[in-house]
Amino acid sequence: MVKEMKFDSNSLSLHKLKHNHIIVKFAVSFLLIGLAFRLFISDSISFSSSVVKSQPFAETRTESPLPVQAPVSNELQENESQTSLKVKCDLFTGNWIPDSSGPVYTNDSCYAIEDHQNCMKNGRPDSGYLYWRWHPRDCELPRFEPERVLDFMRNKSWAFIGDSISRNHVQSLLCILSQVEQAVEVYHDEEYRSKRWHFPSHNFTLSVIWTPFLIKATTFEDINGISTSEIQLYLDGLDNKWTEQYKNFDYAVIAGGKWFLKTAIYHENNTVTGCHNCPGKNLTELGFDYAYRKALRQVLNFVTKSDHKAGVFFRTTTPDHFENGEWFSGGTCNRTIPFKYGEVSMRDVDAIMRDIEMEEVEKAAVIGAENGVVLKLLDTTQLSLLRPDGHPGPYRQFQPFAEDKNAEVQNDCLHWCLPGPIDSWNDLVMEMATTHGMYR
Repeated sequence: MVKEMKFDSNSLSLHKLKHNHIIVKFAVSFLLIGLAFRLFISDSISFSSSVVKSQPFAETRTESPLPVQAPVSNELQENESQTSLKVKCDLFTGNWIPDSSGPVYTNDSCYAIEDHQNCMKNGRPDSGYLYWRWHPRDCELPRFEPERVLDFMRNKSWAFIGDSISRNHVQSLLCILSQVEQAVEVYHDEEYRSKRWHFPSHNFTLSVIWTPFLIKATTFEDINGISTSEIQLYLDGLDNKWTEQYKNFDYAVIAGGKWFLKTAIYHENNTVTGCHNCPGKNLTELGFDYAYRKALRQVLNFVTKSDHKAGVFFRTTTPDHFENGEWFSGGTCNRTIPFKYGEVSMRDVDAIMRDIEMEEVEKAAVIGAENGVVLKLLDTTQLSLLRPDGHPGPYRQFQPFAEDKNAEVQNDCLHWCLPGPIDSWNDLVMEMATTHGMYR
């Protein structure tokens, strides 16, 4: 009897235990389902805020690689509030993608193309290089809209300051804008290296100032780049060819470049202090990087501390694509399609120059922000490195193989065909100027 009662008591306890276990299981399952639902909703919200959608030209904003504070305006504040939840974009990291629409101008529709860059007129047989477009990795780069850009430029003055690449760049801009209004050339120097144009309907002035070192220099080269003596470079003085005009510009695109790689004697404080690539001169080899850093510091100090508060872009160095030699030793550039990101490495000299530019501009941008000057880095080096197909090559001259298909001709693997990849530089400049804190 006792054993039977003991058995019934244990069964009842076991039954209650099983019942409680089921309740606990149900409660845990309910909590897990609720937690999963909460995580799903949270992830969905997080994901939706990270999607970058194509935005209208005037609303898209990008992130500068430099800590620059822009002048505050109502329009700028409105754009900031509209895009505060969007993922910002590095405009300079990406790839070239096929673009069936091609360029907005041709060598027939633009009068501003110099003969050396007029590749189609000069007989370049392929045209595939015209059908690529720069595409940043994480966002859309709006296409250049000449009507809207000219409206933005109304009553303003722009200058491109540097060497022949800057002239190449301004010709691209002229060609794009000429689809809306033809510019009138109002000035050129004796050698046609520095020029100025006016767009009368918009009262917009566009200039290019040829100053390959940006600092004082005495050169002994002819138009073909043949030197009769070493360049004399004065590292403690700016070239007044551009500094005396600087106060006239609302915006300036400034660039150094390849001229610093040439043989040069360096002067400081009215004394010869060294040189670059001058064997037999009994001078200290200081290297081009020494002079380039000194020059950039002077240039950037001038613009960031100037009483004139222009909007300034500093464009980074342009890589060349000579293969099997240099421009003077039979180098060529015969490729017909772009490289993809990671397929090609930067040459040592270009990497050194770009590193100096990045370091000096970053420091100067902080000083500029304190003084109310907007300084931005226009980092075209990497995207240009991917375009070995965009140079004139042998077609820097008219019909170079008309008489002899095997003729040995000088190649240009530094400048750019027009139209060509350099047109995308203007997409970048205008995107940065009109939608990223350079409102003036």
